[in-house]
Amino acid sequence: MRVFLTPKFLLMNKENIAYSALPVVVFLSLFFALNTSSEINYEQYLVDCSVESPEVPSVSFIEIANSENQSIECFAHPVLGKTFVGFKEALAFKESRGDYRSINTLGYLGKYQFGSETLKLIGIYNTMKFLEDPELQEKAFIANTMRNKWILRRDIKRFVGKRIDGVDVTESGILAAAHLAGPGNVKRYLRSYGAIGFTDDYGTTVRNYMRKFSGYDTSYIKPDKKAKVTFLL
Repeated sequence: MRVFLTPKFLLMNKENIAYSALPVVVFLSLFFALNTSSEINYEQYLVDCSVESPEVPSVSFIEIANSENQSIECFAHPVLGKTFVGFKEALAFKESRGDYRSINTLGYLGKYQFGSETLKLIGIYNTMKFLEDPELQEKAFIANTMRNKWILRRDIKRFVGKRIDGVDVTESGILAAAHLAGPGNVKRYLRSYGAIGFTDDYGTTVRNYMRKFSGYDTSYIKPDKKAKVTFLL
């Protein structure tokens, strides 16, 4: 039996046809949008993705092959940019890939890889609770950064804007280096104009962190000599 579609039948089903085509239109729109990377400037988010040690590789949010598909370039989170949140998240990815439950081979803990002695300085004595509580880890990072900023306040004022060991000194670079090496080692590095360096057990240097984390907005952090997590609860 033959069925003929009359113009009237087609008019009645025009709405149904439109709805059927909608998923196809959405798919094609997303496909073309995601494949126009030439319109996006990723350069401002480019970070060093070289592996510095077998235990602690440098990891980023996005990996994109170059035009010849011969190598991979690594990019920090493009939404956060150079904000304070961008700073702490980029630092966390460098430290632990952002894993709150991470414990490295040296016993450093959490998303930001704190040592137990540093945690005691900011009022945290229960390391198991610390590992199980992401909010506590975020507050620990804030408190420790506030404390480091107070210790390094004079050095920040004196050296920001200068160039040491081939690296432009910024406040965020200083604070990142203090997280890695402790504020005392950063003081020695700055005041010796790079002659007295520091390298951790994985081969990461103060210079490396000052370069990698330069130019972020860390004005949110207020220097506080007695900063502790309990004050932030």
